Amino acid sequence: MKDILGMAAELRQAVGKLRRRLREEAPGGELTWSQIAVLGHIARNGPMTVTDLAHAEGMRSQSMGAIVAALQLAGMLRGEPDPQDGRKTQYHCTPRCDDFIRANRALRDDWLATTIDHELSAEEQQLLQGAIGLLQRIAGSTRPRQ
Repeated sequence: MKDILGMAAELRQAVGKLRRRLREEAPGGELTWSQIAVLGHIARNGPMTVTDLAHAEGMRSQSMGAIVAALQLAGMLRGEPDPQDGRKTQYHCTPRCDDFIRANRALRDDWLATTIDHELSAEEQQLLQGAIGLLQRIAGSTRPRQ
């Protein structure tokens, strides 16, 4: 078996290529991928503050504030006072946002399902199914960087 660093590099490259391909299959229209990422966080996690979103995306709150403001203008997010701290605003997806996310995910899922069906044998599909749990464990690892 290849060394762990080599395997890690190959996995990173393959995941990056797949991510780029999925983006190509479901263009964001007027939205940037940073804006789509913010919508995805809120759709998955529920209402979030600008600070929460900035932390999730690894950016400054000021930069995130500009993204959130643009999404509000686009009718994708609405703000409401934080129930625990009324000085803060929590942002929620609007019905327009929910429709966009649903359609975007459907496009990506359809491309991926069709590609798996056409490109992989039944045996390879079973191997891929088994690898999904491993990839989820890696992605969900809380192990700190060293």
